[in-house]
Amino acid sequence: MLVDVRTILFTVILAATAANLHAQGGRLVLTEAQRLAKWKPVDIPFHRQGLTTREQKLVEKLVEASKLLDEVYWQQSDRGGREIYRVTPNPVLKGLFGIMGCRWDLIDSNSPFLGEVAMPKGRDLYPQDVIREEIEKYVVAHPEQKAAIYDPYTVVKRKGAELITIPFQVEYKKWIEPMAARLREAAALSDDKAFANFLRLRADALFTSDYYKSDLVWLELDNPKFDIIFAPYESYLDDLLGVKTSFGASVLIRNEAESRKLALYQKYVPDIQDALPLAEADRPSKRGHLTPMEVMDAPYRAGDLRYGYQAVADNLPNDPRIHQEKGSKKIFFKNFMDIRVATIVLPVARRLMLPEQAAKATAEGYMAATVMHEIAHGLGPAFSRVNGKQVDIRESIGSAFSGLEEAKADVGGMFGLAWLMQSGALPKARAEEYYASYVAGIFRTLRFGIGEAHGRAQMMEFNYLMEQKALLTAPDGRYKVDYARMPVALEQLNKELLTMEATGDRARVEAWYRKYNTMPADLTAALAATTDIPVDVRPTFTGFPDKGGNSR
Repeated sequence: MLVDVRTILFTVILAATAANLHAQGGRLVLTEAQRLAKWKPVDIPFHRQGLTTREQKLVEKLVEASKLLDEVYWQQSDRGGREIYRVTPNPVLKGLFGIMGCRWDLIDSNSPFLGEVAMPKGRDLYPQDVIREEIEKYVVAHPEQKAAIYDPYTVVKRKGAELITIPFQVEYKKWIEPMAARLREAAALSDDKAFANFLRLRADALFTSDYYKSDLVWLELDNPKFDIIFAPYESYLDDLLGVKTSFGASVLIRNEAESRKLALYQKYVPDIQDALPLAEADRPSKRGHLTPMEVMDAPYRAGDLRYGYQAVADNLPNDPRIHQEKGSKKIFFKNFMDIRVATIVLPVARRLMLPEQAAKATAEGYMAATVMHEIAHGLGPAFSRVNGKQVDIRESIGSAFSGLEEAKADVGGMFGLAWLMQSGALPKARAEEYYASYVAGIFRTLRFGIGEAHGRAQMMEFNYLMEQKALLTAPDGRYKVDYARMPVALEQLNKELLTMEATGDRARVEAWYRKYNTMPADLTAALAATTDIPVDVRPTFTGFPDKGGNSR
């Protein structure tokens, strides 16, 4: 009966909203349909062929755990929106909620696609009315609470005049208990003892929010046939302090043939770290560190890996202690990569770049840039130096961190590709292919706008490269790469971004954003010519439909 009441309530709300907007010219129907049309529906199947019955059951248990994790993500992202998504009969709104994971359009400067409430900077990880300056003043007055308030794994709430914190394992206990049970059930089905051990340790970590031990074991997995990302890793939801993490999951099945091709990149990671334009103290050695790389197919995603921007690669974990002591794992999602390149990257390149340069952009070149992007996430400083002390980079940079880190990975990755070519590890003859593919990727990402971390990053890169004349506007309005200037400009930009992270200079980062994070009018006009090309895909995981019709 409760669900029926909610259904009636939200139907009335939606009808009233639609009527109000209809009076303004029918904007709801037209605008929301257009928003939805930017995302191309794609089916993501689960290929059971070649898997034993036991292995199929293992994957199913991992998916069950991931579906529970998805509910936790909604509690962090938009609790109220989740209730509307659950009950709305409107297929357009249901589609948009299923894409965004909230009621705000992530590629339209986070504007609401339903109602008029602005996106809270801290989503539901903080009181929705709190501002950064209030928190900073509060921790000065209550220094004993600073660690808990800045803890990546706590929710901040108000209690009268106080700010209190609740650990994730307490706030989300309702979902964490069954999540952990499903992980343990999956472990019992695994013939890989190391992977089973990891799953049990990760289940334990959900009750403590201490992922250190299980992360170390995760890095040590040796070419696993099955793997999973399953943790609160990223801070994309937190535009308030830039420290709170959100839950994300991806079930992974190894693509053996493609994984073997990554050995070249793994070999040179320590050398690229040593070559970075930073003082030695700010680029700790990677020699002896683990750099596992996996090419995987992802038959199911949840949480922050499911909504908005569809990642084709990841570099995890994000814990700087792990980076210093062990390294990080680079994962490439082959099924999502193939879809992105064919559906978006190459069509956009043909529309916005000179024909002869667009023809040089390739799937292989884009893959190389993506591989190096993920490697570069693990390169550079592990901590900021602030007043002679080591400080977590996220904390020192604040809400600007996500965009800065994505730009550092983009530019540092291209620096790494240049180093590999100069060292003879990759043929110099492929330089134009790599740079054309990188620029094609920039144009793909800029179509997300600058309200999303990757979009902010590549907006800065675009403006800087235009300023340095490494990118030029051609007479016909398209864009041209100056192949001679590009490596020089990228090396300069790489040094600047690495220095920002090493020094933890928040004011310098914010000034950089103000200078470079505006979309020029001519670029806006150029991007408008690509409206018939999808901005991204919206996957429907056909092998594992969600109850209630909420699969995408």
